[in-house]
Amino acid sequence: MYAVISSGGKQYKVQQGDVLRFEKISGEVGNPVSFDKVLMFSDGDKVEIGQPVLENAAVRGHIVEQGKAKKILVFKYKRRKRYRRKQGHRQQYTAIRIDSIEA
Repeated sequence: MYAVISSGGKQYKVQQGDVLRFEKISGEVGNPVSFDKVLMFSDGDKVEIGQPVLENAAVRGHIVEQGKAKKILVFKYKRRKRYRRKQGHRQQYTAIRIDSIEA
């Protein structure tokens, strides 16, 4: 059984027991989280596709970790113009364990 959900402008394929990193979601570690934007649901035999989302479907989980990803460097450079800009960025994320898929 799996579902496709939308969160933070991205789409994720989730199964029960998965631990996924989502864009930053406010909350403390251990707090429950519910995703109502379920785009697709499959139980192995039949597949339901929403137009655009499924009614009466939800994915429930809880927050496992709040953290920051590895640093990436953003470097802008224009040749022969003495223009250089170096900037670092660490994206915040929320790790969530999927507890159940309800359809």
